Amino acid sequence: MGLTQPDFPPVDPATFLDKPFLERLRILGAHWAEYGFGTPKMVHLIYLVKVFVFYAGVGITIATLTSGLNPLHVGEWWNEPIVYQKALLWTVLVEVLGIGGSWGPLAGHFKPMTGGFLYWLRPQTIRLPPWPDKVPFTRGDTRTPFDIAVYSLILVNLVVAIVLPGVSSTSLDSVVADNAGLVNPVLMYPLIPLMVVIGLRDKVIFIAARSEQYLPAIVFFGFLPFVDMIIALKLLMVTVWVGAGVSKMGHHFSMVIPPMLSNTPWLGSKAIKRAHYRNFPEDMRPSKLAGGVGHVLGTIVEIVTPLILLFSTNKWLTLGAVALMVCFHLFILSTFPLAVPLEWNLLFAFAAIFLFWGFPNWDGFGLTETSMPWVMVLIAAALCFFPILGNLRPDLVSFLPSMRQYAGNWASATWAFAPGAEEKLDEFVVRGAKNTRTQLLASYEPEVADVVMHQMMAWRSMHSQGRALFSLMMRHLGDDIDTYTLREAEFSCNSLVAFNFGDGHLHDEKMIAALQRRCNFAPGEFTIAWIESQPIHRGTQRFKVIDAALGVIETGTYRVRDAVGEQPWLPNGPIPFEVDWTLDVDARRAVTDPEVVREPQMRSNGVAQTGVQTPNKVGQ
Repeated sequence: MGLTQPDFPPVDPATFLDKPFLERLRILGAHWAEYGFGTPKMVHLIYLVKVFVFYAGVGITIATLTSGLNPLHVGEWWNEPIVYQKALLWTVLVEVLGIGGSWGPLAGHFKPMTGGFLYWLRPQTIRLPPWPDKVPFTRGDTRTPFDIAVYSLILVNLVVAIVLPGVSSTSLDSVVADNAGLVNPVLMYPLIPLMVVIGLRDKVIFIAARSEQYLPAIVFFGFLPFVDMIIALKLLMVTVWVGAGVSKMGHHFSMVIPPMLSNTPWLGSKAIKRAHYRNFPEDMRPSKLAGGVGHVLGTIVEIVTPLILLFSTNKWLTLGAVALMVCFHLFILSTFPLAVPLEWNLLFAFAAIFLFWGFPNWDGFGLTETSMPWVMVLIAAALCFFPILGNLRPDLVSFLPSMRQYAGNWASATWAFAPGAEEKLDEFVVRGAKNTRTQLLASYEPEVADVVMHQMMAWRSMHSQGRALFSLMMRHLGDDIDTYTLREAEFSCNSLVAFNFGDGHLHDEKMIAALQRRCNFAPGEFTIAWIESQPIHRGTQRFKVIDAALGVIETGTYRVRDAVGEQPWLPNGPIPFEVDWTLDVDARRAVTDPEVVREPQMRSNGVAQTGVQTPNKVGQ
């Protein structure tokens, strides 16, 4: 891999699409195992400059200078509460602008590299309300001047809170004699409802701001006395860590490790990369080494170490645990995971030092030191509510509030377009950028762009979801799978709504219906295979097949063990599915043929959904 040149797969771009689709996956999957995305190192340098110069350098400079501190004297400000507060608010600003996570080429943003504000300050772009039928004044899927005004006020509120000097706090002065004050809590009062309103109007912005983690902290800044604020922030961090660790107990996380390490720019050893697969390139399932790296260095560390930090009163044990969590986050940052949450990892590394070493349990900041124990119990219960609900009912909660970061257990989708149909997105959807492939055409020949787009699907094939998604496509497209244009939905979604962090809920049937209202696809032109995350107590995952013109046309389940047991290129054919509902032929004809007299039918999202119960097993 060169500084400016990628490690391109060993294929002839001119004839690549002539190969069967599954053969394309096999070739590119083997290439991914050794080279990852093959990204030029210049791209990684751009990310490093963004993170360490813009995010950390500019952020620390603003946070310290506006608080009367010298940014060059680290010992003066590393444990100043106002610096931590402003660092967190700066992170929210960076994320909500769209220049934090899910930014740049590793997230499918090529030209421009930024989504975020280029979409969210633009009228007529797509917005996705979470409960349009239940929450008044949130119906519709088009961004309005009101949405832009609310979003703009959030940006202004954040900037004001970051640049204004701190105010004195009696609760802080009573425990820290010499301090620079706190961010004025009054500035949090408008920010909280603004975030709630924008979330009800457009869940994309709410999730992009990482509100599931930062909004509770903002509430703590606004309403809790200092000691209780620190304790609540500790509970928040431990909930995030432990929730993420618990979610990694299962088959999925082992499958995350090999392709993640294969894409790590500093790991040049092909032997080490290959060792994370059972028998490269014949058996591309994760090896025992990959499972050990995931569940020992990952799961156990992420559960045990935070609990030590929460309860330990031993200085050396606490120091070791802080160092371990800092290394944990810096390691994740160094692998450049495809959602590229680099700023988040850097903030959490700093927060581990600030909260647990700067304000340790033995110095009056342990759980028992709270002045409002019942409030703290309620906070702990509230912090655990969505992780518990999201693991039991993932259909109700995004995987981010569920605290399932990097677990490999994601709602996911694959899109399939009939020849030429994808161009309708470029023609009819208002947004800040064109389709991902169209962006690539600014730098590459069309044939090369097609190979790059397939690399994203090869990455997906190496995870458990890929086996299920491509099996569904094989079943519903048949031989046409070789001629249809298949796309990784996460990247396509990024180009349409500005952000995606691996959350399939951002491109479910509601989002597809929004596209259909703009593009008017004919039946069969745009087919979507969509799967929900695995509930923690079940061994199955639910799936949907969606036709943009018809709505949901099939639902059912598949066994996770069938997906994880297969090879990425499905040499044994599609995995088995248990189909529990399908849209029958007469109902499909009634939707598409205006001459047919339509009987009263069950409806979902305004699309006819009359079907028949057909419990049966299909597949291999």
